[in-house]
Amino acid sequence: MKQRIDAILADIENLKCKKEQEIEEARVRLLGKKGEITRLFEEFRNVAPEMKKEFGKSLNLLKNAAAAKIEELRNSAEESNEASGASFDLTKPGDSYPLGSRHPVSIVREEIVSIFRKLGYDVAEGPEIEDDWHVFEALNFPPEHPAREMQDTFFISASDNPVLLRTHTSSVQVRAMETMPLPIRIICPGRVFRNEAISARAHCIFHQVEGLYIDENVTFADMKQAILLFAREMFGAETQIRMRPSYFPFTEPSAEVDVSCNICHGKGCNICKGTGWLEILGCGMVDPNVLEASGIDSKKYSGFAFGMGVERIAMLKWQVKDLRNYFENDLRFLKEFETAY
Repeated sequence: MKQRIDAILADIENLKCKKEQEIEEARVRLLGKKGEITRLFEEFRNVAPEMKKEFGKSLNLLKNAAAAKIEELRNSAEESNEASGASFDLTKPGDSYPLGSRHPVSIVREEIVSIFRKLGYDVAEGPEIEDDWHVFEALNFPPEHPAREMQDTFFISASDNPVLLRTHTSSVQVRAMETMPLPIRIICPGRVFRNEAISARAHCIFHQVEGLYIDENVTFADMKQAILLFAREMFGAETQIRMRPSYFPFTEPSAEVDVSCNICHGKGCNICKGTGWLEILGCGMVDPNVLEASGIDSKKYSGFAFGMGVERIAMLKWQVKDLRNYFENDLRFLKEFETAY
């Protein structure tokens, strides 16, 4: 065994490998599961007890010498590659990285915007941190309206015109009415904030798309037609809508809009709770007080406005049952929408 140890040690000292493949082959030959040094360790069990100490020490030195030589050769090969400009093997296959996908809220928002662009609407945006005038006062909210209280609105500062996080993108409509020339035909997508408990059906942050059309002789029938066209583009050509009377401070008359359930086709299911209808948005004719507050002659001009929650549309489109999924960045959930566009 001593002769074999000396022979392998001499072989190690004389190793002249330069390529990575040659170095790996030398490592396997010496230290692999069936390598020469590994076999010596297996034979070590048969050495006489009085010789174990001497041969054990020699075997450990041999193994350490082989590992050190292999490491030295590898370092030398890397330095040689760097000097020649080849820092890695260009013939090796590349590493594949998983690609991300667009968020379902972004997909639906862009689809809504695309539909209304076809109808001639421009996109308008505004600040998320707003003042009371643009969020409430100019939209005909009375001073005692519950939305002004702390349980609904995130206030940042208190003054005669408080600063707050906008609770709807209607504030963008006010800014448009103050600055844009008539007629106005816009949609206002954006993020809004309300002081609500987070649950499967509600969140303190969500996204809206609101629309505004102001011109001479605009009627309720114009609004109904625009919403019907949108519903059929979003949910299918067979979709029907119905309007239920409602109340909003900034529109009169006002309505809630339902679409026929695209799952059961009006027959009734657990998604529509057996009614055959799904609520998608609120709408109405712009209140004359709102027009006058922004300097528009309400006797000459009329208009309609509508607003919808993007998460709500996405939930109906894909039957997502928990609103929190949109905000948790769970890749398992997000990957379900890789082919949604």
